[in-house]
Parts: sequence; C-alpha cells; structure tokens
Amino acid sequence: MSAVMIARKVRKWEKLPGKNSFCCDGRVMMARQKGVFYLTVFLIVGTCSLFFAFECPYLATHLSPAIPVFAIVLFLFVMAMLLRTSFSDPGVLPRALPEEATFIEMEIEAANGNVPAGQRPPPRIRNVQINGQIVKLKYCHTCKIFRPPRASHCSICDNCVDRFDHHCPWVGNCVGKRNYRYFYLFTLSLSLLTIYIFTFAIVHVVMRSVDSGFVKTLQDTPGTYPFMLVCFFTLWSVVGLTGFHSYLISLNQTTNEDIKGSWSGKNRLQNPYSHKNIVKNCCEVLCGPAYPSVLDRRGLTQDDLPVPASTAAQSNPVPQTTKTTAPLIPNEHTPDDAKSSIADSAISHAEKGSPSPKKEKPPTPAKVPPLASPETDAFSSFNLYCDWHLNIHSITTMTDNTIRLSITHEGITNEEMARGYLLL
Repeated sequence: MSAVMIARKVRKWEKLPGKNSFCCDGRVMMARQKGVFYLTVFLIVGTCSLFFAFECPYLATHLSPAIPVFAIVLFLFVMAMLLRTSFSDPGVLPRALPEEATFIEMEIEAANGNVPAGQRPPPRIRNVQINGQIVKLKYCHTCKIFRPPRASHCSICDNCVDRFDHHCPWVGNCVGKRNYRYFYLFTLSLSLLTIYIFTFAIVHVVMRSVDSGFVKTLQDTPGTYPFMLVCFFTLWSVVGLTGFHSYLISLNQTTNEDIKGSWSGKNRLQNPYSHKNIVKNCCEVLCGPAYPSVLDRRGLTQDDLPVPASTAAQSNPVPQTTKTTAPLIPNEHTPDDAKSSIADSAISHAEKGSPSPKKEKPPTPAKVPPLASPETDAFSSFNLYCDWHLNIHSITTMTDNTIRLSITHEGITNEEMARGYLLL
C-alpha cells in the first residue's frame, strides 16, 4: 500500500535524540531509568510520615510545637530540591546537524591529511588555553561535536552534558552545569533532615522510657524502631556524600574530574578553573548565574508523517461541484423598473450560493478584484451585472472573508454584501 508524507508541526522535544524521557509537554526532562528515583521519593516520604505519626504528637506536647513545624519546612525544602534536580535540564548540548557534521568531518580530514592505509588516524583533539593551562577538547563521535571544556558524554542518557559531574540514579537524572547547585542543596538539606528526625526520635524514646519503661515504649510506639534503623544507615551515606561534594566545591572540581585525576596524581596539572580561594569557588558554583537551556525543547519544528493514501484521501475529500441556477442578466430590452429587482436578486443569489471548485474561471470585470472562488454561475452573473449596469464607488475587504461593494443604480446608493473566499 502506497503512503503519503504529510507535514505536521511537532515540539522539538519529540524529535530530540538520546535516551531521555519527557513529561508535561517537554517541561520535565529525566532519564528513562526512573525506578531508583521512585525509591528515593518513597524512602523520604515514608520515613517522614512515620516521624510525624509516632514522634511529633508526643514531642509537640511535652517539648515544643515548633519541632514538627520545622520538620515540615525542612521536608518540603528537601522535596523541592529533589524535584528541581530531577526534572530540569542538566545542561545537555545539542547534537550537530547533518550539514554541520559533514563540515566538521571535512575540516578534520583536511587537517589530518592523507593517512596511509593500515595506519590509525590521529586522535580528534583540539587544544584551548584557559588561565595559562592547555585544555584538550575531545571529539564526540555520537554527537558529532567537539565537546566544550569540562563536558562529557553520559552513556546512560546518551547525551553530552556541559560541566558533567556524574549521573545520579537516586535523582533519575544527570548532574551537570544547570542543576548541580540544586543537587548539592538537596543532599545538604537531606542530611540536616535525617540528623534532625533521628535526634528527636532518640529524645522521644529516652523520655518515654523514663516515664513508662523501655518495654512499654516498644509497645506504645511500634513504628519508632524500624524508623530509627532506616535513619541510622541512611545518615552515614547521605552525610558522607554531602561532605564529599563540599570538598569538591571548595576546589571548584567535578566528580568526573576527581575520578579521572585530571588535576591531580601523575599529571601534576593545576586546576585552571579554581580561584585558589574557597569562598570564591563556593560562590561561583552555588551563587553563579543560572544558565538557560540550549535545547529549546518546546520550540516547533516540521515532521513528515507517513500516512496511507486511502487515509489521506478520506481525511481530505475532493469537494463536489454544486450546480446553481443563475439569475437573469438584464439587457437593452429589459424595462427600467425591472433592472433594480434583477440587481437585488443577483446579489442575494450570490450571498446564498456556495462557491464550488471548477476548472475554468469566468472572466472577471476590470473594476472588481477577482474572488478566490468565483466559479459558480451565480457569481459569474453577479460579476457581469456589476460590469454592465452598476457604478462601483468603492471596494472594501472585510476580515470575515467578505468583499463589501458600494454601488449606485439609477441614482440610488446601495450597499450589499457579496460573500466569497478572498484570493490568497
């Protein structure tokens, strides 16, 4: 069965390459593997729910009602930073267009010259100087671009990310230039929340044990101890992760650079991005400008959609020609008192008649601009009558596909509506 290509407008996020998933018409951008992200949300919400259900009523009564209030504020901030990190563009770089990729390939071949057969071509690298330090720009064979400094290709999302730090399955997204500060604030606030609820859970158990004994406390609050066990094991990993990223921020370094040993180890190279000052490094990473996304996910682009010929014919049927009866055309033998009624009849007939397509167009008077569909006999008669018997003073094009004619017939000025499609 033959197919017909129909052009349609789609959002650019629908055509973006890579392995990301989009929601809310391209506003939300995540990795396709979101199972661990749902586990993160479940652990945070579940742990805080147990704290609010078993700990907060006793603590608010016997200590202070501000304890659950501060816990709620901290919990909402943690969830906001988690969702902001997970749903935002981490700094994905657009891939080269086919024309751009061809031009880059030609430049590389011209620079390398003719490579003998059997010999490996030289690596595709360009060098730039940043603060007196030579930095290599590597060529990405997937995206067909020379990656900017500190950018790297994520094998999970299959995209190049600017200032790539790492891919975090716990947030379901890459961590890069545009969402690193939100990731750090998430880990920092989560550490504070874990310490906060774990501390007050211990206070709750101690206060209850003094009043009613340890065994009675176990019976009255059965959810406290599983909750404390989860907090205990989570505390070390979350606090340790926050401390590690605090160390990287003080050096203005990424996790990817630390793992590869780009500015340490055998290379003994100085980090060209560091200001040699902890405060300046922290201000640049956490308080720097918010960079816009370069993807234009919600922009419009054209897409060719293959549709079967039968379906295309059904969706765009050929309009049927409707035969209409033309009004009489006055001549020199027509009485004067009948000419006015014939003119009104021709105009009203033109209003009621629906234009239908026809192969040949009738002659159009020189004084009247052509209509887009003057194919019916009714419009032909109306045009001829206007040419022979009416004095057209003005022609006005209306906004509702209408032409308004100001005409004079036998000394009487009259305005009528001649409806038809405008010639586009």
